[in-house]
Amino acid sequence: MKMRTPIEIAQQSKRALWASFAIMGIASMGWVARIPEIKDANGLSNAQFGLVLLASSLGSIVGAQLAGRLVHTFGSRAVLFASSVMLPAGLCAIGFSTEPIILACALFLMGFGYSSMDVALNTQAVAVEKILNARSMSSFHAMWSVGAFSTTVLGGSIARVVSPQVNLSAVAAICVLAFIPCVYKLLPEDLDGHSGEDDTTAKIPLFGKSVLPLWFIGFGLLAALIAEGSASDWGALLLRDDMGIGKGVNASAYASFALAMITARFLGDRALDHFGPARLVRICGYFGALGWGASIAIAVPLSESNPLIALIVINLGFVIAGLAIGPMFPAFILAASAIPGIAPSVSSARAFVIGLSGFFIGPSIIGFLAEGTSISMAMAFPILALLVAGILSRVIK
Repeated sequence: MKMRTPIEIAQQSKRALWASFAIMGIASMGWVARIPEIKDANGLSNAQFGLVLLASSLGSIVGAQLAGRLVHTFGSRAVLFASSVMLPAGLCAIGFSTEPIILACALFLMGFGYSSMDVALNTQAVAVEKILNARSMSSFHAMWSVGAFSTTVLGGSIARVVSPQVNLSAVAAICVLAFIPCVYKLLPEDLDGHSGEDDTTAKIPLFGKSVLPLWFIGFGLLAALIAEGSASDWGALLLRDDMGIGKGVNASAYASFALAMITARFLGDRALDHFGPARLVRICGYFGALGWGASIAIAVPLSESNPLIALIVINLGFVIAGLAIGPMFPAFILAASAIPGIAPSVSSARAFVIGLSGFFIGPSIIGFLAEGTSISMAMAFPILALLVAGILSRVIK
C-alpha cells in the first residue's frame, strides 16, 4: 500500500477542517434564534441574563487555557474528541434549562467545549497552512460562519412550530454524529505541530517583554469578539424589545450578520494577501463601527412609524458589521501563531484566553447597560469595541 505524503494528508485534513469549522459554528450558535425564549423560560431580566452569560466566559477561559497545554502535549485530535461531546452537550442542556443555575452550568459547559475545540482546530489550521504553503485560515472561519448562519436560519424558521428543547437537542445530536468522523481525517499527531512533553516553547510567562505582543494581539481579538458576541446574543433581543419585531423575524439580524461574515471570510484569504492583515483590520474596524452605529441610530426610532424600512436598515447595519468583523479573527490568530519562540497552540490559547472571553463578556456587559437604558443604547459598547479593534491593528506584523 502506497504511503501518503504529508501534502496529501494535509489536503484531506483541509477538507475535514472545512466541515469541522462548519459543525462548530452550528453547535456554538444553535441557540441564538431561541435566546428570547430561553431568557423568558428562565425568568431573567436583561441584567440577570447578562450575568448568567458570564458562565460562558468562565468556561471559555478555562477551556482555552487547558486546551493550549493539552494540544501541545498530546496533540489536537485528542482534545477534539473530548470537545466534540462537551460542546453539543452544553447546547442541549441550554434548551432544557428553566432555572438560572442550570442555564449557567449549561453555558459553562458549552463555553468550555467551544474554546477547547476552537484552539485545537486553529492549531490544525496553522499546521495545514504550513504544510501546503498556502493561506486558507479565513476560509476555515468562513465555514464556521456558514454553520452559524444555517443554524440561525433553521432556528428562526421553526421557532413557531418547534420548541427550543426539540430544536437544540436535535442539533446537538446531529453535531456529535457529524463531527467524530471528521476528527479521524484531520492531521495525525506527528504532523499537527505539537511537541509532546517538550516544554521549551510551551511555558511562557503571564507578563513580560517577551509576551507583550501577544497581550496586544489578545486585546485586539477581545475587541473584535466583543462585537461578534454582542451581535449574536443581543441581535434578536434588540429587534424584539426595541423595535417590536416579531418571533422568528427578529433572528434576521444575526442571520444577516452571519451571511455577511461568510462572504467576508471566503474573500478574506485574498483580501489578507492584497491589503495585508494590519491594513485590512484597520479599514474594517473603522468602516464597521461607523456603519453599524448609524444603522441602529436610524432604525430604532424609525421602527415606530415605518417598521419595514427600519427592519431593512437594521439588517443592513448587521451586514456591515459582519463584513467588517469577518477577517479580524483569522488575522489576529495568524499573528498570534507567528510569534517566534512560542508554540502555536500555546500562543493561540493565550490569545483565546484574552480574546474569546470577549465573545461572552461583551454580551454580559450589554445586559447591565441595557438594564439602565435600552438595548439600542447599550449596543454603543460593541460598536466602540469594533473601533478599538481597528486601532489595535497596528500590533499585527
